[in-house]
Amino acid sequence: MSSETFDNIFLNLSKEAGRLRFAEGGFGWKLNKADADKFTLDARNFGPAQWSRVARGYEVRIVDRSNSHVVQLDGFDQTDYDRLAKLFRSWYSAALESREHSLRGWNWGRAELGKTELQFTVANRPAFEIPYTEISNTNLTGRNEVALEFAPSNDGDKNLGFARPAGSRAGAGKDQLVEMRFFVPGTTTTRKRAAGSTKSDDDDNDDDDDDNKSHNDADEGEEKNAATIFYEGLVDRANIGDAAGDAIAQFLEVLHLTPRGRFDIDMYSSSLRLRGKTYDYKIQYDAIKKFMLLPKPDDLHHLLCLGLDPPLQQGQTRYPFVVMQFKRDEEVSIELNMTAEQIEQASAKSSGRLKAHYEQPMHLVIADVFTGLTNKKVTMPAKSFQT
Repeated sequence: MSSETFDNIFLNLSKEAGRLRFAEGGFGWKLNKADADKFTLDARNFGPAQWSRVARGYEVRIVDRSNSHVVQLDGFDQTDYDRLAKLFRSWYSAALESREHSLRGWNWGRAELGKTELQFTVANRPAFEIPYTEISNTNLTGRNEVALEFAPSNDGDKNLGFARPAGSRAGAGKDQLVEMRFFVPGTTTTRKRAAGSTKSDDDDNDDDDDDNKSHNDADEGEEKNAATIFYEGLVDRANIGDAAGDAIAQFLEVLHLTPRGRFDIDMYSSSLRLRGKTYDYKIQYDAIKKFMLLPKPDDLHHLLCLGLDPPLQQGQTRYPFVVMQFKRDEEVSIELNMTAEQIEQASAKSSGRLKAHYEQPMHLVIADVFTGLTNKKVTMPAKSFQT
């Protein structure tokens, strides 16, 4: 089988270069080490391909149809374009589109939500792209402002391809981008038809001018902040907000002392989400280094403290601890959204702390569910201890 080989190519912003080999069945990339991991992409999963100038020479971007990701291959020479365009055309029946980035340095332009990434264009040319896999959270920080958070990672190049957590690309360097904010002015009219207003209804009431007028008014829609629409589209595409039905357990209107406010707690298999009126936070269980259940001296309240590394960040403010407060006698009845088999497996790892049904004080329920999902120790005062 014929093939084309290119040396000193970087995969997905990796720190080290490797060898890239194209063949009729797809391509493979490997570091210049004997025991290095490999990354391959089958030709059947090839999507649109683009050629552009980047920091490390020239880059080929290929959309992976199988999991809706973009594969970045950097380090080509300008003279490689004709060779690559020919093999893409003959082997993959695809055109290698050449495009130029905007070099004006403007920080205003058009933000487009694509299938795999957020693209910011200036004068109809792309200025930068942000893969959705790199976005860990987003918030509406103002009426017209949307903040994007990127999870810092120190994984480096341990994992190739896309079987790695968000933020791993950014974690390849010493300096990391952790937040970006977009100012989205104006409003947008969204078309919305009133419930029960259909075309057939209008046809049945041709003689009633008032009814026809009311239907037309209902179809005109309502004005909505452009920033809100941008935020909702970003949450949907980046899979940041998990569906409520997928949550294993939910606790509503929980008082938080840090960050201050009331948040709904949604607990999932690998993360928990704090949903407030202004800010939402997504916390991976791996980021929780300490979990403490502490009684307050007033004998009326209990505190749940989560020690985080990296800490939550809201603008310039960092929260290394999340502190929740519960009334001592505040009880809750809850059913976990898990199958009997899942509960049995998780309970075996957590010494039976995880149960299908709870009916006891809320602080104890959250502590048990947390222990069952993360298999981490909860620090609390001993029952027999006296000062």
